[in-house]
Amino acid sequence: MTVTHSNRLATPRSARFWDRIASRYAKRPVADEATYQKKLQMTREFLKPHMKVFEFGCGTGSTALAHAPHVAHIHATDISAQMIEIAKSKAGDAGIQNVEFEQASIESIAANSAQYDVVLGLSILHLLDNRDAAIAAVYDMLEPGGIFVSSTACLGDHMKIFKLIAPLGKFFGVLPTLSVFTTPNLIESIEDTGFEIQAKWSPGKNKSLFIIARKPL
Repeated sequence: MTVTHSNRLATPRSARFWDRIASRYAKRPVADEATYQKKLQMTREFLKPHMKVFEFGCGTGSTALAHAPHVAHIHATDISAQMIEIAKSKAGDAGIQNVEFEQASIESIAANSAQYDVVLGLSILHLLDNRDAAIAAVYDMLEPGGIFVSSTACLGDHMKIFKLIAPLGKFFGVLPTLSVFTTPNLIESIEDTGFEIQAKWSPGKNKSLFIIARKPL
């Protein structure tokens, strides 16, 4: 499958929103440390020392840096220049050298297909204008047998009001892009792209859905 550049995944307005809140975002503690650690552990069951990993929507780089000791290289991107600057600073402070941070969208990276063993898309699919285009891009970027790890807020399961609120919030600059869809919608998108779901988990009602999917050999 190939994603075309007409299927816009992010906008300049989205980048400006995340640039504006980057410093505050970096200072916030993890909301649920136990859940976060479980997601890291579930992901690491699929990681191997030789692997090349790509992460889109990496934010300030915490997850990429946490996984760095377990793989050969991570290429982590975000549309926000400010988020990337913070991530680079954190990598430098930690002395981590096998993570490359870059300001970029997934669509700008996806032109080169079948180059990664694992792709991470964490807390990002619901922040894109077109999740299906993003999932298709991930599929193209992965080697056969490659793994896609995602964690997604399926707002349509419990917060359908966002269908009305989100466009207004985005217009006035107080909310980022928010796509409202349900858990079945997301699973259908992943499976229709060709992925085989290996694991799915949610820590509780109204929580993000964590999915590990494999591109067939």
